[in-house]
Amino acid sequence: MQEWIVPAVLGALSLAALVVAVVLLRSRATTARELRSAHAEVASLRARVDDVERRLADSDRARPTADPEFVITHLGEAEPEPEPAIDGAERVDSALFADLVLRETVVKAASLTHGLRRALAPETRNRIRFEMGREVKRARKQRRADLKAARRHRASTQPAVGEAT
Repeated sequence: MQEWIVPAVLGALSLAALVVAVVLLRSRATTARELRSAHAEVASLRARVDDVERRLADSDRARPTADPEFVITHLGEAEPEPEPAIDGAERVDSALFADLVLRETVVKAASLTHGLRRALAPETRNRIRFEMGREVKRARKQRRADLKAARRHRASTQPAVGEAT
């Protein structure tokens, strides 16, 4: 009776292998198609970039030189000399600037850590818990008083159940 199990398992495994092979072939074909599309797009973009570069080079050659009095930037010229400091403030070296920024960050982190440590201390949490309990009790009392006042107001404005209006 169990003689059919082996052929059934082999058939199922071969069917699964066939399905996996078909899925892999389709996936590979899709990937190859997308790769060809990407290559075509890259070639098109390269051609466009080359065309833009060629037009820019042509326009640079055709452009007349500007009067020095109207030049806003010195792009492409020799490195300008450093500008003097404004209002007597001295220029800070890049390493010193990085050091100052790092120190400021460390100070901010330390103050944040100290504040969090204080805020999460057991005494502070107990005080907050106590104040929250007091506030809950006060709000409960206020709600009860408001409800009683609303009932009194309704009773005074509505006629009794047996009375005619």
